[in-house]
Amino acid sequence: MSKYKDGSFFEDVWEVTKLIPKGRVTSYGAIAEYLGSKGSARMVGWAMNASHKSDDVPAHRVVNRKGLLTGKHHFGEFNEMQSRLEDEGIIVKENQIQNMKEVYWDPNIELEL
Repeated sequence: MSKYKDGSFFEDVWEVTKLIPKGRVTSYGAIAEYLGSKGSARMVGWAMNASHKSDDVPAHRVVNRKGLLTGKHHFGEFNEMQSRLEDEGIIVKENQIQNMKEVYWDPNIELEL
């Protein structure tokens, strides 16, 4: 079930992703749950992969629930995802966000339902 009346699931995912503040991250699963599709984290990942055609979707801010940069191979250069996160003040070491608790943004809490 979608929060957005006229959009596809991918478009809904992109709209939520655009709301993630600079310097914060969320997980694939949190977006899926917010959109009423708990258990569809993989589909959110597919939406993130498809979003690379547009610069206005900050896909680098979506990681797995443990803070791993599992989508990094979908970015152009080897460490582009990590570089974008670090430019926003997020600490990444060995492909994992180190300050996950401090930077985690949960749309289920942050956004009005």
